[in-house]
Amino acid sequence: MKILSCTSPGNFEYQTQETPILQPGHTIIAIKRIGICGTDLHAFEGTQPYFSYPRILGHELSGNIVAASDAPGFSIGEKVTIIPYFNCGTCIACINNKPNCCTQIKVCGVHIDGGMADYFSVPSYSLVHGDDLSYEELALIEPLAIGAHGIDRAKVQPGEFVLVVGAGPIGLGTMEFARIAGAQVIALDINESRLAFCKEKLAIHHTINAKETNIMEALATITSGQMPTVVIDCTGNQQAINNALQYLAHGGRYVLIGLQKEMISFSHPEFHKRETTLMSSRNATRDNFNHVIACIKNKQVNPANYITHTTHFDNVKNEFANWLNPANGVIKAMITMDNL
Repeated sequence: MKILSCTSPGNFEYQTQETPILQPGHTIIAIKRIGICGTDLHAFEGTQPYFSYPRILGHELSGNIVAASDAPGFSIGEKVTIIPYFNCGTCIACINNKPNCCTQIKVCGVHIDGGMADYFSVPSYSLVHGDDLSYEELALIEPLAIGAHGIDRAKVQPGEFVLVVGAGPIGLGTMEFARIAGAQVIALDINESRLAFCKEKLAIHHTINAKETNIMEALATITSGQMPTVVIDCTGNQQAINNALQYLAHGGRYVLIGLQKEMISFSHPEFHKRETTLMSSRNATRDNFNHVIACIKNKQVNPANYITHTTHFDNVKNEFANWLNPANGVIKAMITMDNL
C-alpha cells in the first residue's frame, strides 16, 4: 500500500508498506478522507511537541471497515471514524474516565504513525459509527471534539462571556461549542478574514482584531466592564498565552487548548488576585465525539463551513507547504483517497 511519510521537518516522501494484517482486538480501515490540522502543520514545520521523525501523519480520519476483530456492533464495509488517542486502560487517568490524558497515550500521527495511508489498523475500541454522515463530516468530528472538550472543561454557562483567542480550525470549533452552550462568544485574532468568517459562518457577533484594536478597551466595552469569565487559548503561541491572563474576569477560568514547547509565564499577583482557575484541555473523550455528532445531525454545526481546500492524496507532497501560508486562506484542507 501507499503511504506518505514526513521524513524530517519540511519533507514528505511517498513510500510503500505492507498492507496491515488483522491483529486481535484491531480493525483495518480503508481510508477515504484525511483532514489536516495544526498538529500536522506544526509537525511539518518542526515545532510540534511529543514528536519524532520519520512519522506518518494523519489523525482526522474516515473510511470503511475491511476487517475487524473484537468490534461488536460494527460490520465489514461500515463507514467509521476513530478516536485517535490510543490509551492503556489501566493508568490513573484511564481508571478515572480520562483516557484523553492517559499516562501512556499514543496519538496516531504524533507518538505513532497515523493514517496517511491506503489502509490503517486501529484498536477496535477506538471505532466510532459513521451513521449517515459523509466521509467529510466524519473526518471533521475529531477537531470539533477538541473544541467541545475545551468548553466542557470550562463548564461554560449560558449568558457568560467567553473569549476565544485564535480563529484557526480548533478555535473556530471552540467558538461553535461555546455558542451552542449559550455563551456570548468573543473571537480574538489578527487575521481579518478569519474574523469575518466567524461573523458570517458561525454567527459570532463579537470579534476583535488584535492588531487594530485596543483589546482591553474592546473587551471592557463588550462586557460592560466585567471582562470575560472564560478565556480559552487556541493559538499555541507563547506570547498570546502569556498575555491573555489580563483579559480574564476576577474569579474566571483560563483554559489552554493550544500547545507550545516553551515555558508559560505571567504575573503571579495578577493570577492570584483573580483567584484564577487555570487548566489545560487535552484531546477529547467519546462523550465529546458523541456531542459533536449530535450537533451535526441537528444542524447546530455545519462541517462544510470549514473545508476550504481539497486535494487528492497523490498531490499532498506538492501542496502541503502552501497550506501553511496565511495568504492562501486555508481553514481546513481535506485529502481524498481512491481505495474501495
